[in-house]
Amino acid sequence: MKKITIIGAGMMGSALAFPARENGNEVRIVGTHLDRDIIDASQKSGRHPKFNKDFPEGVTYYQIEELEIAIDGADFIICGVSSFGVDWFKDEILPKLHENVPVISVTKGLMNTEDGSLLTYLDLWQAKLDELDKKIPLNAIGGPCTSYELVAHDQTEVSFCGKDMDVLKMIKSAMATEYYHISLSTDIIGVESAVALKNGYALGIALTIGLNQKAFGLDSELHFNSQAAVFGQAVREMYKLLKLQGAEDFDNLVLGAGDLYVTVYGGRTRLVGILLGRGLNIDEAKAELKGVTLESLVVAGRVAKAIKVKAEKGIVDIKEFPLLMHIDEIITDKKEVNIPWESFTFER
Repeated sequence: MKKITIIGAGMMGSALAFPARENGNEVRIVGTHLDRDIIDASQKSGRHPKFNKDFPEGVTYYQIEELEIAIDGADFIICGVSSFGVDWFKDEILPKLHENVPVISVTKGLMNTEDGSLLTYLDLWQAKLDELDKKIPLNAIGGPCTSYELVAHDQTEVSFCGKDMDVLKMIKSAMATEYYHISLSTDIIGVESAVALKNGYALGIALTIGLNQKAFGLDSELHFNSQAAVFGQAVREMYKLLKLQGAEDFDNLVLGAGDLYVTVYGGRTRLVGILLGRGLNIDEAKAELKGVTLESLVVAGRVAKAIKVKAEKGIVDIKEFPLLMHIDEIITDKKEVNIPWESFTFER
C-alpha cells in the first residue's frame, strides 16, 4: 500500500483517486485555494460535486491550509491543477514538498519563450527546483482520458513519463487497474508535447461542425468528411511539431492523436470551436460560454507564437502549418473561419 496525496481537487485530479484508492492505497485530496467548495462538499457527501458517483470509501479531504498534514509520509504526489495553476504550483507548492518524493502531473500544456522554444511544464518546475537546490523526481501523465469516463471505469490507456523508469514503475504499480492501463516512457518531451498540442488542433476540427451547422442547420446530421480532413492535417502538423521539439519516440504521437479524438467529441474546446464555426468571433464565443476556462486557446496561441519566431529565424517554413496559423488568426486577429482546405493537399 502507498500513501498518495493529490493536490488540486479539479475533475481529473479527483478522478485519479478512484484507481488509486481501489488499489488499496491511502489517498488524500488537497484542494487549492480555488477548491474550497469542492472539498467542503466532498467532506460532507463523499462525492465530487461534478461526479455522479461517490469517491471510494476511505479517501480523505483537506483544505490547502492543511497541506503539510496531507503530504506527510506520502510516497508520491499527484498534481491535479489546470494549466492556469502551473505557476501557483511552482511557487507555492514545490518549495513545501519533501525531498525525493516524486510528483506526477496531469497538467497539459506548453510555455513559449522569446526565442521560439516550447517548454513543458516539467521544464518550468525543474528550473524552480534547481533554484531551490531541491531534488524531486518530476513525472507526467499523457494520453486520451476524460475524468468522468475514468470515474465510470471506462477502459483507458495512458502513458506515465519521467526520467527514472524505477520511479515510473513504482507509481504504475500503485495506479494501474483492470480499467486504467499505463505505458511508461522516458521521452518526457514527446509525451508532454503530443498531449498538449492536441488542444488547439481539437478546436480546429470542431470548427467544421459549426460550419456545417451554419450551412445546413443546427439540427442537421453530422458531416464527417470535413472533420476527418482537418483531423488528418492536425496529426500531420503535430508530427512536424514533435520533430521540432526533439521528441525521441514518435510512437508518442499516438497519445496526441488519441487525445485529439477524445477532445473533439466532448468538452469545452468542442463547444468553442462549434460556436466559431457558426460565425461568432472569439469574444462572442467566450461570452456565450460565460467565462468557461479555455486552455485550448492558450496552448494554440503559445505554439503559434513559437512557430512564428522559428519562421523568422528560418528554422521552419510557416506554410507547413496552415491549420495552426488559421486557428491563431481566428483567436488572435478575430478573423472569420475560412479553413484553407487546398493548403492541406500535397504532391509527392
